[in-house]
Amino acid sequence: MSKKIVIAMSGGVDSSTAAALLNEKGFEVVGLSMQLWDYSRSETSDDVSWESKKSGTCCSLDDIYDARRVAHFLDIPFYVVNFEKAFEKEVVLPFVESYLKGETPIPCTRCNTFMKFDRLLTRANQIGAQYLATGHYARIRQNMKTGRFELLRAIDQSKDQSFFLFDLTQSQLSKIQFPLGEFTKSQIRNMAETYGLPVSKKPESQEICFIPSKDTGNFVERYVSRRESKEHSQTPHTSSPKNGLSPVTSGSIVDKKGDVLGKHSGIHHFTVGQRRGLGIATGERLYVIETNKIKNQVVIGQDKDLLSNGLVADKINWISIPSLTRSKKVKAQIRNRHQAADATIFPGKSGSVSVQFNNPQRAITPGQAVVFYQDDLVIGGGWIKKSL
Repeated sequence: MSKKIVIAMSGGVDSSTAAALLNEKGFEVVGLSMQLWDYSRSETSDDVSWESKKSGTCCSLDDIYDARRVAHFLDIPFYVVNFEKAFEKEVVLPFVESYLKGETPIPCTRCNTFMKFDRLLTRANQIGAQYLATGHYARIRQNMKTGRFELLRAIDQSKDQSFFLFDLTQSQLSKIQFPLGEFTKSQIRNMAETYGLPVSKKPESQEICFIPSKDTGNFVERYVSRRESKEHSQTPHTSSPKNGLSPVTSGSIVDKKGDVLGKHSGIHHFTVGQRRGLGIATGERLYVIETNKIKNQVVIGQDKDLLSNGLVADKINWISIPSLTRSKKVKAQIRNRHQAADATIFPGKSGSVSVQFNNPQRAITPGQAVVFYQDDLVIGGGWIKKSL
């Protein structure tokens, strides 16, 4: 008797090929697509598009249509689950809150943690599926000595997505499959063409799915404005909406000494390491080296000022080990496209971890993730709180 498996279908080449591979292996495959964001939202004042679907995004109605076409082609059942409210609560709202604090969050990791491998996995279990599969480039294995499920980089290191999956629990890893982890992207493209999949030529998604315009600062401002208007309409006699979001306010751009060099329209427009769009003309290249929410300041300096010897991270999730009880040498990766660097990690207070790099690292950014590796093995990871 074949095992039932749910495949999360985004309408792209990767998840579609994963579905075809599983179908070929004899699984009872069921396709599920998540409807996460309403692209029909518009501004109440002038009906200008809020965040219109554009080429290169994911999770739109067009993508769901493509997923349905692939499911029909493969002759597998297909359903759409609407997680819009949960997605806004667990991904979009924290994303906006983080930017308003001067951080640079990673919505894809939160989407994996709270949507794909939580709600979608629960839905898969509800329909009697033993596993949930996705089109991620990563690998899972069980260590027979420790009994723990382990997460590893994909064979194709240029497409590896393990960085975004560090928050997976042992329970989740035991029920997940990544069919593409053993293949290269070019092999997957060739498979898609061989299978004759109707999306075999479709380009990859690149941007944050709910910000296809790429203008994060503008999105944050519109989101805050719409949320304030909505809550004020619901409680018209209150003096101010109680949505918990920080107000968007202007402030100063300062140098390391605190001298004012200019003004900014909100720290959510800036991220550590940024050089363009500072609006400061000094004759030298300057970079954002800090965003200070308390003082509402953007601090700028030279490229050398971006170098840090370490960092502190919290909300750590351990995968290959149950916990960190003593120092450990690892490769620490501070961004998805960052080259993992030699470091030593130390257990800290309240489950936090301090990281000491062998060589200084550039633009360590609060709100981003740090993931610890030994070769291809993911030891664990957490969220960067501050640089050292």
